[in-house]
Amino acid sequence: MTTAAVADLIIHNARITTLDPSRPEASAVAVKDGRFTAVTSDVERLMAGRGPRTRVIDARGRRLVPGLIDSHTHLIRGGLNFNLELRWEGVPTLADAMAMLKEQVGRTPPPQWVRVVGGFTEQQFAEKRLPTLDELNAAAPHTPVFILHLYDRALLNAAALRAVGYGKDTPNPPGGEIQRDAAGNPTGLLLARPNAFLLYAALAQGPRLSPDDQINSTRLFMRELNRLGITSVIDAGGGFQNYPDDYRIIDRLARDGELTVRIAYNLFTQNKGAELGDFQRWTDLLAPLAGSETYRHNGAGEMLVFSGADFEDFREPRPDLPPGMEPDLEAVVRLLVTKRWPFRMHATYEETISRALDVFEKVDREIPFAGLHWWFDHAETVSLRSIDRIKALGGGIAVQHRMAFQGEYFAARYGAQAAEQTPPIRRMLDAGLPVGAGTDATRVASYNPWTSLAWLVTGKTVGGMRMYGEANLRDRHTALRLWTQANTWFSHDEGRKGQIAAGQFADLALLSRDYFAVPEDEIGELYAELTVMGGRIVHAAGDFADQAPPLPPASPDWSPVNRFGGHWHRNPAAGLFTRPGGASLAAACCAAPCGVHGHGHAQALASSVPADGAGFWGALGCACWAF
Repeated sequence: MTTAAVADLIIHNARITTLDPSRPEASAVAVKDGRFTAVTSDVERLMAGRGPRTRVIDARGRRLVPGLIDSHTHLIRGGLNFNLELRWEGVPTLADAMAMLKEQVGRTPPPQWVRVVGGFTEQQFAEKRLPTLDELNAAAPHTPVFILHLYDRALLNAAALRAVGYGKDTPNPPGGEIQRDAAGNPTGLLLARPNAFLLYAALAQGPRLSPDDQINSTRLFMRELNRLGITSVIDAGGGFQNYPDDYRIIDRLARDGELTVRIAYNLFTQNKGAELGDFQRWTDLLAPLAGSETYRHNGAGEMLVFSGADFEDFREPRPDLPPGMEPDLEAVVRLLVTKRWPFRMHATYEETISRALDVFEKVDREIPFAGLHWWFDHAETVSLRSIDRIKALGGGIAVQHRMAFQGEYFAARYGAQAAEQTPPIRRMLDAGLPVGAGTDATRVASYNPWTSLAWLVTGKTVGGMRMYGEANLRDRHTALRLWTQANTWFSHDEGRKGQIAAGQFADLALLSRDYFAVPEDEIGELYAELTVMGGRIVHAAGDFADQAPPLPPASPDWSPVNRFGGHWHRNPAAGLFTRPGGASLAAACCAAPCGVHGHGHAQALASSVPADGAGFWGALGCACWAF
């Protein structure tokens, strides 16, 4: 009897990119007990050995790749809130975005809010702008609306200002600004200057889901990630995410065997001035890498000390870190290295990285890092000298596609030439560093891995600006490796996953179209028609929809997820959840001619007139969805 004879699952007639140098291509795989047992092109032999209970799937010639791994995301926090949030990710026009918002306002009961919490940028809209506060108040006169744009600002309508209690006497917090009118009253615009604490503090005042709804929300968020081909993530913690309280939901799902994404989580300090105490307590509670194959601890970070936070709001000047950063950081890193805890550190700018490296090198001379996995996250402006220093200390760099959302702002402040090597991925790879890719979702950028892969390959922002020349672009194979095999270093999973190879975890994604053949500007439109995690089908759609596991509706029933799903896609069949038909939302919501300007909305939506950034629909100047 062959290995395949006792297989739980066989997938054949696929074009498999294995990322295994010993067998780069294949056409069939067999899976047993959650691992690949055979990867081959000898389909006849594989099929002859199948057992009576083997599930056999004909891939119909589609491209099959290893399950995607996000090395930096915020799944745990995002899962607790997914059902509360209206997603503008990928939405092509402000007209569509506002039509969605206005419809959701009508569905949302008091005292709940309508929240658009990151993952998008005004640059993606044809109109190249955000809604005005007047437009928000017209669309939602009574329901609180909170819109977070990257880490630079939040827009609150009048009802949301009342809900958070901001008034004339509310002081500006350090590093933040509550914009005011001539009479001193808050307008509803909150600005990070450059600290985003003000934005998050306002958001934290909104109603939370019940524990049962949080379970449903987290399950649906994981399934949304599965829809995009993601089978593993490294969770980077986050502000206002306390351990262990805010981990109880994900703990329960892990205990009940309901995770559809493998999660390795880092712990993010929560108490400014008491960071060492946080990590002393946590290192006593958790052994390094404690947990299971699907859910386990992964060390400290991304925030190690608050004095080391260099916020990545490229609309604002680079922040200067305080002189006390080095002693704060040294105390924490000494503890972590002593306890052999891996760690990661948020660092946007070279100025932060070089100062942190001074600390790391000092600690290493006394307590050797000696193979401990550690890395910087982001590193948009890291220098060649710092890359060499990171390499000498055995560290790595996890890059995210934040520049796909903020490239225009970076170029406006620092110049197009500086943006060409931001971040300098090729130089990192040439130096032999461990380099992996991720999203930093869900607030500063989209959780869609294909947006990242498109950025890596094309060098374009989601707004269409080409940032990079050939010197800093990745070929498709390298970009895919950064999203799979390369990311295993960051969770200590080398050789366990990230490739289609016998003995590795059977994590895979069968794609809607061939990643290696679609035009580069269509990479961002890809998704998975079949996703398998540990040999278990966790998502199926299209030709494979009958293989899909049951999916509950979002709760509560007014959740935006039930109407709009997650990431917008131009092909409605790609959606995991109930979605409108093929017409755009603005067309569906505004079938009548414009009562203000007289033109037809269908004509306006189909128009190729360029947006001028001032009028709502460019030259057409339509803002009638607000009335």
